[in-house]
Order: sequence, then C-alpha cells, then structure tokens
Amino acid sequence: MSRRYQSFEMGLPPFRGAVRQIILFSTAVYVVLLLLLAFAPGFGQAAFALGLLQPDKVLHGQVWQLVTYAFMYSDPLAFILSLVGIYFIGSAVEDQVGSRRFYGLFFGSLILAGVLGVALSLTGVLAHGAAAGSGAAANAILMVFYLLNRGAPIMLFPIPIQIPIKWVVVGIAAIETAYLLLSHFALQFCVVLLGLAAGYVWYTFFLKRGVSIGLSERVYGLRNAYYRWKRRRAARKFQVYMRKHDRNVYFDEYGNYKPPDDKRDDRGGWVN
Repeated sequence: MSRRYQSFEMGLPPFRGAVRQIILFSTAVYVVLLLLLAFAPGFGQAAFALGLLQPDKVLHGQVWQLVTYAFMYSDPLAFILSLVGIYFIGSAVEDQVGSRRFYGLFFGSLILAGVLGVALSLTGVLAHGAAAGSGAAANAILMVFYLLNRGAPIMLFPIPIQIPIKWVVVGIAAIETAYLLLSHFALQFCVVLLGLAAGYVWYTFFLKRGVSIGLSERVYGLRNAYYRWKRRRAARKFQVYMRKHDRNVYFDEYGNYKPPDDKRDDRGGWVN
C-alpha cells in the first residue's frame, strides 16, 4: 500500500533522532527557567524576556528571538501539549524526511512564522503582544505529515477511533482561529496559525520541488539522449554519402564533426 494512504496508529513511537534532541533541549531550557524563576526571579524574568518573540525587540536587533521563542513557556500545559505533538507526529515525519530535513522543518518554520508575525505587527492592529512556545513548529510538522500522507487515517492514542488526518488539521486550525479571534489577534495565535502555512511552504520548496526537479532532469536527459542519437545517425549517413564520393569525414561519439587534423577516436588511437 502506498505510504500516502497508510493508516497511522499513534502509539508510542521510538524516542530518537532529531525529535529526541529537540524534546530534551526544550525540557532542559524549561527546567532551567523554572529554577531561575523560583530561586532568582530577576534573572529568570530577564532570561524569559530575552527569549520571547517581541516584534519591537526583533525590529531593534534582537533577531535571535525568532528562534528562542520556541523554548520559552509560561504555561506547563502548553509545554506538555507542544512536545507531545512533536513527539507523536514528528517521529513519523522524521522517519519519512530524515533527521537533517526535520531540523530544517522545525527551525525554518519557527523563523518563517516569526518573521510573518513581526510583519503583521507593523499594521498596528494584528499580532500584538508577545509569542512563546513551539506551537508554530508543531503545526508545521502536522501540516507536512498531512501533505505526506493525504487521506491516511490516524488513531490518536488512547482514543480507539481512526480520524482522517485532514480533519485533524482542520479541527486544530479551527480551534486556534477561535482563540485568535477571542484574543483580538494576539501575536501568540497568529504565529501558531502561521505555522501551518510555514509547513506548507517548507513542503513545497524542499520536498515537492525536489521531486519535480528530479523528474525534470530525467525528462531533459531523455530528450538530450534522443537528440544525440539523431546526430550520430545523421553523421553515419553523411559518412556513407561522402565515402561514395571518395572523401572521408570523421565524427565523435556525439555526432560532432572532427576536422581532418583531429582524427583521434575516444581511446586515443588513429582512425584509418
């Protein structure tokens, strides 16, 4: 059965690769922040403020926030839900695209969603406030999973019901859109929703485009091989014609004419 239409049961996937590294790093940062906030509140709040995605700070040079906001969490539930989503869905995506591309998907979607969120904040109406957490990356991973496995149902552990992945994407997008409207277009929910778009963009440019380029190269290769065959065939006919008129002409293996002073074959020998 094609991978695109497989059924995925979301049990406990292997804890390895890029997913493992991202989850462990996120957990370590979160624990350090909790300890700082508990025992050194001033340092903890300063570190948290430096890591949050704040458009005005980004526009004034703190561009690292386009990445660090993914590791800032104020709500333990948001921290757990984001990492659970990355673990269950991300493991399947990493198996299909590889660890290197998965890192690109994770950080690329964060940066793209963050940049778009900062751009929307310039309107003065949309994307106000700050953003934190890896929700944008989790949504991008979900979108790529859908694009790689369209039509595939998934069974969300421990619910014994298979749900088409497209309805999971639609349901999450609808819930987050509701939060966006209730928050009067807060940056937090703008960035999370933009994560879905970032996943689509990543898939289009780094997976779908790569397949298209590969197919195009094969088509052009076949076309060029056909033209080389036509040139060789025409060269042989011309050689026969010229021999009938007591003249010898020479062509290389591609059907290109070789002047009389360059009558070597491809092995370095002389053509008699």
